[in-house]
Amino acid sequence: MAVVGSGPAGAFAAAQLLATPGAAIEVHVFDRLPTPWGLVRAGVAPDHPKIKSVTRVFERNALLPGFHLHGNVHVGRDVSHDELVGHFHAVLYATGAPDDRRLGVPGEELAGSHSATEFVGWYNGHPDVAGAHFDLSARRAVVVGNGNVALDVVRMLALDTDELARTDIADAALDALAASRVEEIVVLGRRGPADAAFTTPELRELGRIADCEVVVDPADLAADAVGGTGGSFGPRVADNLEVLAEYAARRPAGTRRRIVLRFRVFPVELTGTGRVTGVRLGHNELVGPAGGPSVPVPTGRLSVVDAGLVLRSIGYVGRAVPGVPFDAATGRIDNVRGRVRDPVSGTPLPGVYTAGWIKRGPSGVIGTNKKCAQETVSLLVEDLVAGRLHGRSPDPAERLLDRLGRRGVEVVSREGWSAIDAHERALGEPLSRPRVKLVHLDALLSRAAAGTGVPAVGEGGSATDD
Repeated sequence: MAVVGSGPAGAFAAAQLLATPGAAIEVHVFDRLPTPWGLVRAGVAPDHPKIKSVTRVFERNALLPGFHLHGNVHVGRDVSHDELVGHFHAVLYATGAPDDRRLGVPGEELAGSHSATEFVGWYNGHPDVAGAHFDLSARRAVVVGNGNVALDVVRMLALDTDELARTDIADAALDALAASRVEEIVVLGRRGPADAAFTTPELRELGRIADCEVVVDPADLAADAVGGTGGSFGPRVADNLEVLAEYAARRPAGTRRRIVLRFRVFPVELTGTGRVTGVRLGHNELVGPAGGPSVPVPTGRLSVVDAGLVLRSIGYVGRAVPGVPFDAATGRIDNVRGRVRDPVSGTPLPGVYTAGWIKRGPSGVIGTNKKCAQETVSLLVEDLVAGRLHGRSPDPAERLLDRLGRRGVEVVSREGWSAIDAHERALGEPLSRPRVKLVHLDALLSRAAAGTGVPAVGEGGSATDD
C-alpha cells in the first residue's frame, strides 16, 4: 500500500494498515518534505509540547516491519498518481489542506499582509517559508479569525521570548520575535462570541501570558450580541462566554502588551500605500429568530484600526493532486467515506482512497484524524478481502524508487529522517530545548544523506542549520 502524506491522518492510516489481522501488508509512506509527521511538526504551536508528543507513537509505528518512509518526494511532480497505482495495490491520499483562504478585499496584497499559514510555518521551521520575513516593527497587529490557529498566532506575538526560547521554535523566528515592537494584537471575529470556533483551553491561555492583558468589551457579551439564543448554549460555548466575561470584568493593568478581542466586525479593505497601515472594518449585527441560529448582517457602519501587520486565519483548503478526482468547490478529494470516486459515474475508483482534511475538510483535532483514518482503512481492507482492488500485479516498489533516483530525486528514508532527528535533538540538548530545527531544504537533505552514507546532490545550508 502507498500512503501519500505523513501527517496525523497518514501516520494513523499506516499504523492501522500494518496492524490488519491476517494480512501481510507493506506500507510505503510518501511525503513531499524530508521530515515526517506533517502539522504536528510544522503546525502545532511550539509552546504546546504535549500535543507534539503524539509523534512518539508515530515513531514507534515507523519501526514496525513493513513500514517504509520516502520523504522529499512530491507526488504529482516527482511521481505521478498513475505511477503509484502501477506500483501498489492501493493508494491512500492524506495530503491535508495546505492552502489558506483569502479575504478577497482590496489591499490584501500589500506588504505586511500575510496568511496565518505562512506565519505558522515560519515560526515552526517549515522549509517552504524558511526565508520569509515579517515586519514586527509596528505597535499594533491585527489577526483576522476566531479559531484556535488565530489564537496560536496571537500567543506567538504576545509571549515573552524567554519562554519561547525553551521550545522548538525556529531560530530565525525567535530572534525576530525577541526584537518585536508589537504592543497590541487585535483579533477580529465577524460573528458574536458564542459563534467563535476557538476552544476554551486556548482562550484561557491568553489570560495566562505574562505581562499581557486581554480586553473584551462587555457590550459584546450582551444576549442580543451573541445571537439572541437566550443563553441556551452547549458546554464549550458556555465555557467560552464565562472566560470572556472574566476578561471583560478585569480592570486595565498597564501591561507591556495587550490582546483585544473584537466581535461582529470584518475587514472590507486593508489600507496603505505600498504596505499595510490599517484595516477598514465593517460592523455586523446578528439577525435571527429567538432561540435559533443567527446570521451576521452588515450595518453599513465603518471604522478604521491602525495596524502595520495583518495576519488572516480564516480557514484552509485542500490542494488538488494531478490525476486524482478533486472537488474544487469544497477543496477536497471527491470521495464517499474515504473511497475516492469517479466524478462522472460516481462509482469508487479501485484501489484509491483518502483520509484526513483532504477527505473531510479542515476540522477537528489530531485525534479526529485517527477515527477518520480508521473509517477509510476499514473500507480499504474490506475491498482487499472482497477482491475489489485493481486486479493487476503491481511492479515492485523498488523499481519506482530506482526511477526516482534516476530523476534526481533525493529520497529521504526512515534512516535519513532518524539522522535529522538525532542531529536536531543534539543541537537542542545543551540549550535545554527539545530540538533546534534545521529549516532549509539543503541542510535537511545533507543531514539525511550523512546519516545514510549516501552523498547529497546539493551540500550546503546556512551556518545556523548546522
